[in-house]
Amino acid sequence: MQIEELKQTIQNEDAVMVYFSGEFCGVCKVLQPKIKEAFEKEFPKIKQVYISADEYKHTAVEFGVFAVPTIIVYLDGKEFAKKTRNLSVAGFVDELQRPYGLFFN
Repeated sequence: MQIEELKQTIQNEDAVMVYFSGEFCGVCKVLQPKIKEAFEKEFPKIKQVYISADEYKHTAVEFGVFAVPTIIVYLDGKEFAKKTRNLSVAGFVDELQRPYGLFFN
């Protein structure tokens, strides 16, 4: 996804989760389905975007991604949370529960 397209998505959606991964990143491949499932179940109103940092290097750099996987959550067009490399899916879900509830209820 190109830089401008991603910026438009972030501005046009109430909430966006951007997952930057790499082709040769083992952690990315294991973590991505877990994050996808958790967000579909717990945060259905957050639009999910998956970007290959290998394919879209300029987009990754523009968004401050220098290691993969990196997950950035935007609420109302503003960066709310950013996690890089090793993270607990359950801990990340817990961290987002309250803001998500406040934002969408």
